[in-house]
Amino acid sequence: MPARTILLNEGQISERMFYIEKGCIRLSFNKDGKDITFQFFFEGEGVSSAESFRGGEPSLFSIETIEPSILHILHKRDYETMIESSSLIKQELEDQIFQRLMCYQKLFLSRIKNSPEERYQELLEQSPHILQRVPQHYIASFLGITSVSLSRIRNRR
Repeated sequence: MPARTILLNEGQISERMFYIEKGCIRLSFNKDGKDITFQFFFEGEGVSSAESFRGGEPSLFSIETIEPSILHILHKRDYETMIESSSLIKQELEDQIFQRLMCYQKLFLSRIKNSPEERYQELLEQSPHILQRVPQHYIASFLGITSVSLSRIRNRR
C-alpha cells in the first residue's frame, strides 16, 4: 500500500485488522479540525480499532499508512473463525491485547505527568526508530506540541 493510505476513517465501523509486514501506520483523530496523532505501529505489530472491530461501534480514530507498507489483512469473519478454532491463536491475541493495554497505560500516564521535553526524552530513549522514520509534524502531534516547539526541544539537546 502506498504512503498516506487511509485504512479506516474515524467514525467508520471496522471489519478488518492489519498486521504490518513492512511499513509504518499511525492512529489519529480530529479535534476541532486539527489532526492529532496518538500512536504509531511498525513491522511485526497488529493494529485495529478494537472497539469498532470487536464491538461494532464507530471507530474513535483513523488508521493511515505513513510510508509504503506491506500489510496482511484479517477480516472480522476470519478472525472469529480463527479464535473459535485455535486456543493457541486466541491466547496469542490475548497476550498482544494485554501488551497494547500496558502501552496505552504508559502513554496515558506520560501525558499526565511529563512535560513535553520529558515526553520527547522518553521517546528518544524508548523508541528512537520513531524519530528516524516518522515525519516531524506527526511526532509533534504525538507529543502534544507544535512542530516549532519540537524543533526548539531538539535544538536544546
